[in-house]
Amino acid sequence: MWMAVHVASPRIWSRGLQKAWSTWGCRLCSQSSSNTQPSHHPRTQAEKAKRRQAREKAILSSVGYTYQNAYTTLPFPQSYSPEYVEFGWYQWWEKQGFFSPEQHSKQPHAVDKYFSLCIPPPNVTGTLHLGHALTVAIEDALARWRRMQGYKVLWLPGCDHAGIATQSVVERKLMREQGKCRQDYSREEFLKQVWRWKNQKGDEIYYQLRKLGASLDWSRACFTMDPGFSIAVTEAFIRLCDSGLIYRSEGLVNWSCALESAISDIEVDSKELSGRTLLSVPGYEQKVEFGIMVTFAYPLEGQQGEVAVSTTRPETMLGDVAIAVHPDDPRYKDLHGKHCRHPFTERLLPIVTDSMVDMAFGTGAVKVTPAHDHTDFLLSQRHSLPSLTVIGGDGIMTSDCGQWLEGVKRFDARERVITALMERKLFRGKKKHPMSLPICSRSGDVIEPLLKKQWFVRCQEMSRKAVQVSERVLNVWLHQIEIVLIDWCISRQLWWGHQIPAYRVTVDGSWLCLKQEQWVWGRSAAEARQRAAVKFGVNPDAITLTQDPDVLDTWFSSGLFPFAMLGWPQQTEDLKQFYPNSILETGSDLIFFWVARMVMLGRELTGQLPFKQVLFHSLVRDKYGRKMSKSLGNVIDPLDVISGVSLERLQEKVREGNLDPRESIVAMEAQKKDFPKGIPECGTDALRFALCSYKAQGEDISLSVSHVLSCRHFCNKMWQTVRFTLATLKWQKISLKGETYPLSSMDRWICSRLHSTVQQCERGFESYELHTVTSALHSFWLHSLCDVYLVSMICHDTERQVAASVLYHSVSISLALLSPFMPFLTEELWQRLLPYTDSDGTSRSLCVQPYPKTSQLEHWCFPKEEADFSLVEEVVRVARLLRAQCQLTKERPDYFPFYSNDVSIYRLLMTLSLSVNLQNGINADKQRALLSQRREKLASKLKQALACTQKPNYTEKVPDKVRKDTENKVGTEENGQMHFTKNCTYHISHKMK
Repeated sequence: MWMAVHVASPRIWSRGLQKAWSTWGCRLCSQSSSNTQPSHHPRTQAEKAKRRQAREKAILSSVGYTYQNAYTTLPFPQSYSPEYVEFGWYQWWEKQGFFSPEQHSKQPHAVDKYFSLCIPPPNVTGTLHLGHALTVAIEDALARWRRMQGYKVLWLPGCDHAGIATQSVVERKLMREQGKCRQDYSREEFLKQVWRWKNQKGDEIYYQLRKLGASLDWSRACFTMDPGFSIAVTEAFIRLCDSGLIYRSEGLVNWSCALESAISDIEVDSKELSGRTLLSVPGYEQKVEFGIMVTFAYPLEGQQGEVAVSTTRPETMLGDVAIAVHPDDPRYKDLHGKHCRHPFTERLLPIVTDSMVDMAFGTGAVKVTPAHDHTDFLLSQRHSLPSLTVIGGDGIMTSDCGQWLEGVKRFDARERVITALMERKLFRGKKKHPMSLPICSRSGDVIEPLLKKQWFVRCQEMSRKAVQVSERVLNVWLHQIEIVLIDWCISRQLWWGHQIPAYRVTVDGSWLCLKQEQWVWGRSAAEARQRAAVKFGVNPDAITLTQDPDVLDTWFSSGLFPFAMLGWPQQTEDLKQFYPNSILETGSDLIFFWVARMVMLGRELTGQLPFKQVLFHSLVRDKYGRKMSKSLGNVIDPLDVISGVSLERLQEKVREGNLDPRESIVAMEAQKKDFPKGIPECGTDALRFALCSYKAQGEDISLSVSHVLSCRHFCNKMWQTVRFTLATLKWQKISLKGETYPLSSMDRWICSRLHSTVQQCERGFESYELHTVTSALHSFWLHSLCDVYLVSMICHDTERQVAASVLYHSVSISLALLSPFMPFLTEELWQRLLPYTDSDGTSRSLCVQPYPKTSQLEHWCFPKEEADFSLVEEVVRVARLLRAQCQLTKERPDYFPFYSNDVSIYRLLMTLSLSVNLQNGINADKQRALLSQRREKLASKLKQALACTQKPNYTEKVPDKVRKDTENKVGTEENGQMHFTKNCTYHISHKMK
């Protein structure tokens, strides 16, 4: 029916289109935010801009009064301004308590369900970056969606004390500003400095979260060093010690000599070296050589001959206790059970056999240094070999090396060892060797595996229990916990953090056992003393306790976050209502460092999994696909995208940081290339919408500022649409009381499109595929509502009141659908429409309105009209594309559809082609030149893509995924070139003749 009226009557439709594009339709299609009202007084562009800025400034200066009653009564600015829109809504939301679960009972649409989650606590070491912004955008969208559905929502904010990272930053700050190191202070004095720095940085992070619109319940904000949280950490340690899951032992740990502390695996970066490389190492004036394999010989004891071994760390040979060969290696069959003599210490080194030895590596014989290598440590345990520490925690060679090396720094000792081997004619050469070098992410130091007495958590049994329970609830990745999580070192040699509640015991001034330390633990020193008295059967007064100066690993305390933040170990109301959390949403890089540990600790300490579902998002990279790094200069502060920032300020931030001067130069050069004019103001809503528009699960997200800017243009489109809607409602003086029934085919089509959009939103949210929700909403507002329906309203005068009512409902429902993603803009626009609603007065804020449901819009479902209208949508799209291709952005031509015997250039249905009257204002020669350039560009791209596939051994060398991507690219380029040559050249250049 619709098709018969609008497609079979091309002349009528042509007149309508001409009228529409000559008025509002063209303005809505423009990306410009210029004045949409015609000027009756000729003024220069500069004068117009000046008057507009003065008017906007006057409105903005009084905006503070707007939010007292959450009712927008000020004049509606002509263009969208993020600064104006985002000025005061958050303070009003927070003041009204909309983010508190206690508001649940006040909502008419409340349901008896809860939704709780905790924000992955950002480190208090600095400001948030775009990775944090992605987390906030996703989690806030989910929290706001559930809140609008009537759930009792609790989203808890918090910060992590970040032991090593925070202490490192504060130490560098004190050295830079005061020339003092940590040891120049007492522990208490240093901690005061850290707390002062934390209070400043913590406020900055919470300010950023508010700017991002995060609907967090700030009354329950949690910091991992708060007194209540510290009680939970102590309780967890005591319970795990009592159950035998925490023990103290000597083990090999990742050690940073610069920090003089053990560090976790996540704080170790692997630097891949292709060969000989000179690197800067803290504490060394000259660069140190890496990526070299040294070969030297050990003389056989009691017979002629030698065994040559290869190593990238010759300085550790002073700690060698054996030589290992593969039992099947024919080169060493006759040497099994024999010994070599160490040339510097005279120790006998047994030759042992082990199948873990790689016969193809080096000479096939490996030196065994248990105290300085993880693999060697495991091998030594199988063969009952001793361990000898020759490098101290400060990176200095120990007395076990002999006087000639004692007190020498480890990498200086490397050169001395090589020289000494040459002098004894045991040096057999060196060569380039690709290797992976472990680097401390906090200090830049080269990690030294060291044997240290530490506190460890037994993970195997806990992970087994967690897997058994989670098989029915969580994802498959938990099956890998048992493989990945070996016993976990939880002690750190720091001052900032939770001091370990364990005490070394002495009785009457003597150690209880000379061969073994004796330890007890307790919630307080008094409890520990009583435990010691019972354990050793002595009077408590005879006991002296010395608390372990070490602190617990930050991941231990953050592993308690889902239940400790709710008041555990006390059985608080929050714990009863909101535990387990409904969902955990976090980055995929934290599966084993944080998520797995939360699962294990939660299951062990509470008897339940800490969350019911786990949702991982991908990492945010820069537009080139690189991981964001301060040293690369590609880390972006979300506030800089929201408010805009100059290149000068970006570079000033780099200079204010703690980067090495050489890294600062690289970072600033990268900024000049990527942001030559700085970053334009995009606003919070545009940033959030852009982040949620990417597929969060799967490949990493390469975010460009240009994509965020395009979302800002979409915000302006929404702004102009509501301005038009308000004008329409005012002119028509329409009453919106009662139900709206669409009459015309166009009304039924837009209503049905809205129904389908609500359905897509429901499915997308339920499956946590937010990119499908944003795509559906963007498509409906831009292509259906603006590009077609508003134009139709201007073209036709019939049933204006019904159309205006349909428009109002389409806009207001769309604002509600968009609210979880764009909270500021949708609140502003919804409040503008509020005077026209038939609400009973309970509609205080959009953020607590019911989220639209398809069940409420079933009477607006017209599948036939929706299906038939796809042709018209394609015509509109092609018309705009042709206009852009012909560069007719200023002078608006006439459009008219006509029938053609052949298939149109864009394969329109029913062979309907669209022609543009190009007789006025177009240069045919210029268009031909542009078309030639485009054709040459397409040919060049196709040639490059084909060249990749014609390289020798392409099929064997190139991975399947890369080959598939390349083949898809070739196909796309071939289709594009054929399509362009066959269609565009004919239908445009021929029309110009």
